Amino acid sequence: MVQGGLVKGRVPPGTEVVFAGEPVRVSSEGDFLIGFHRDESSRLNLELTYPGGKVETRQLAVDKRDYNVQRIDGLPPSKVTPSEKDLERIYAESRLIKQARKRDDDRTDYQTGFIWPTVGRISGIYGSQRILNGKPRRPHYGIDIAAPNGTPVVAPADGIVTLAHPDTYFNGGLIAVDHGHGLSSWFSHLSRLLVKEGARVKRGDKIAEVGSTGRSTGPHLDWRINLFERRLDPSLLVGPMPSE
Repeated sequence: MVQGGLVKGRVPPGTEVVFAGEPVRVSSEGDFLIGFHRDESSRLNLELTYPGGKVETRQLAVDKRDYNVQRIDGLPPSKVTPSEKDLERIYAESRLIKQARKRDDDRTDYQTGFIWPTVGRISGIYGSQRILNGKPRRPHYGIDIAAPNGTPVVAPADGIVTLAHPDTYFNGGLIAVDHGHGLSSWFSHLSRLLVKEGARVKRGDKIAEVGSTGRSTGPHLDWRINLFERRLDPSLLVGPMPSE
């Protein structure tokens, strides 16, 4: 249990689960997910109400992490400080993204386990504080994988495509795949999208190609994992990067 981590739990079917004061979806088999964002509190309560009425409260200790600073220069000034016109577009795209993050299906596609969506050099890590063209910005919530334009991007786990946008302002070509229970993968800066919204994908299916669209200084894949609004560390779900 660490900042940026995902925890899979199992309780007797019919148990009610509340995490950090919010109800959690529990599958008919008793499976549930909880996650910890980048700056999560060190202790959080997990409340379980069993079918017979017994209530149990567990206090979870969340390990704290240290994060690096990452400097990125050479970005077009408009991508660091957008114009008023660009802000209107950004707000509209943000609404689409937030809506996709709210999806809460009872599917448990995440149970297939995760693989790397592409192979390449890791050029950016989760949680690092970003300084863009010398200006401090929000932390990076994904893993950047440098790879040539056109490198295949595959689904890291089973799921349903909930967003497929060819040209967002910051993320360029963008795809979201929902894995059930509010857990979703996000892929940015894509040069080519090969799936449409609503498509059912299996782990390993090719869904896109690496590019350098949106706010990017070179071809790479930005892979992010969300549990609703909690931004998690994708690297904690997979093993070491495979050899190219």
